[in-house]
Amino acid sequence: MKIHHSSVWLCCLLLLNACAFDQEYQQPDITLPTLSINDITKEEGNTTTVFEFTVSLEGNNFSRVGVSFETVNGTALAGEDYLAIPKGYLLFSPGEKQKTIAVTIITNRLRESDENFEIRLSNPVNAVLTKSTGLGTILNDDVLDVDVFIPDGYTTPTSYPGRTLVWSDEFSGDSLNMDYWTHEIGTGNNGWGNNELQYYRAENTFMYDGHLVIEARKEPFGNQEYTSSRIVTRGKKDFKFGRIDIRALLPEGQGLWPALWMLGRNITQIGWPACGEIDIMEIIGSQPGRVHGTVHFGNSTAQHQFIGGSKSLPGGAKFSEEFHVFSIIWEQNSIKWLLDDEQFFQYTPAQGGSAPYPFNNNFFFIFNVAVGGNWPGSPDASTVFPQRMVVDYIRVFQ
Repeated sequence: MKIHHSSVWLCCLLLLNACAFDQEYQQPDITLPTLSINDITKEEGNTTTVFEFTVSLEGNNFSRVGVSFETVNGTALAGEDYLAIPKGYLLFSPGEKQKTIAVTIITNRLRESDENFEIRLSNPVNAVLTKSTGLGTILNDDVLDVDVFIPDGYTTPTSYPGRTLVWSDEFSGDSLNMDYWTHEIGTGNNGWGNNELQYYRAENTFMYDGHLVIEARKEPFGNQEYTSSRIVTRGKKDFKFGRIDIRALLPEGQGLWPALWMLGRNITQIGWPACGEIDIMEIIGSQPGRVHGTVHFGNSTAQHQFIGGSKSLPGGAKFSEEFHVFSIIWEQNSIKWLLDDEQFFQYTPAQGGSAPYPFNNNFFFIFNVAVGGNWPGSPDASTVFPQRMVVDYIRVFQ
């Protein structure tokens, strides 16, 4: 077959034109956008704290971009220090450049080391990861060595018609107000007269978020197996008559014996029980839902008498679950006991018969948590330590 030179030339010309067309209209290489996440360092705080991580997309995203993420434990632990996000997904629309991942921090008031956790990005779609891990560092800003349970509960007003607030302690300072209170130390006489098992120390009293805390611990000290605290206003604050409100959260457990009570100012002159004793509140830990209000009196220990009443919370509730207010309305020849503003007992001289009535004199306050003793008995294997009495306020109105 004979091929004409003109045909060969035409084929070469068409081929060259096709190559030139491809070079002119070939799509350029597509550079994928990049994804990165920032680090966060922030104080833990005492209310709701949220770490908001920002995931940034750089470059042109003409298509939708997606990426998976999850939280990963470090020294901070999910469920204890922060709320985990086990699996999440971010989807960027075309032109969108930032997304946020919010992690809620679990706050407390317990002194800890600084802690950290991570947000990890993975499996990008239509993007490239350049920084796939965001480090969250929780800076501890607490000063307490314990985390104390502070629930809600009953409360009472700061004023009453016809009465004036003459003294109160709201326990709002960093330490116990020693202008009001004194620590009584040691084991007393014969376990404070009741064969109690604790050694009272100042170290078992501390302030927490506007509350007084008295803590009973199982620890050896001073030849005793337990420690606790006992504070008094003796020689600093004493009163005769008025309405007294004390808002408190109480411990529980076999062998625990918290009390909010009063003794006559003249105890050093005439002794107990002649000076009189007013127990505003007592419970024994094996009956954590029943409160007792009692008076003690008599010319001597041999003639000691006591009369009181008690009240139980409904439905099996316990005084360790929420705050309650323990009150007395104390007048000439009359003392009434109230729990959350409901009266459950009253004492008058007629109930004591011919016995002396010492309750028209000045009295001072005592707050303590005893361990063991004649009434509650000793702790046993069921008793959990430490146990705490938490007092929100004491107020005296006259």
